[in-house]
Amino acid sequence: MSAHGHVDLGHTVAGWTGTAIALTGLGVLGVAVPAVSVTLAVVGGGILVVAGLTTWGLHLAGWGKPSGPRPEAEWSWRVRDHAARQGHPDCLGCRLAGRRPAAVPSGREPVGASPSSPVRTEPVANPATPA
Repeated sequence: MSAHGHVDLGHTVAGWTGTAIALTGLGVLGVAVPAVSVTLAVVGGGILVVAGLTTWGLHLAGWGKPSGPRPEAEWSWRVRDHAARQGHPDCLGCRLAGRRPAAVPSGREPVGASPSSPVRTEPVANPATPA
């Protein structure tokens, strides 16, 4: 058990790689400020753009994670998400890439649904209004 409890924090290859590249870009920007170097600032900003694009590309390749909690078997950062080819529901990155899923991928529940609170499909009668 971790310090954060038994939860899925979303550690993924895409997340770790993007973070490492972004930290490098921020480091270059941090050196650019006291050095008063526009060139270093532009390079640092370029590295940040590369970090975003790399993270997005890895997410689309299946090394990211969909929104919401994942099954415990998929918590490891080494697990590839094979549903990424069809796109994730409510995922801005997938929508920008033109991936729009037809339905929730098999084995996953919609965000907010859980076995203890099933989704109702039939209308519920309002007891305050007479029938």
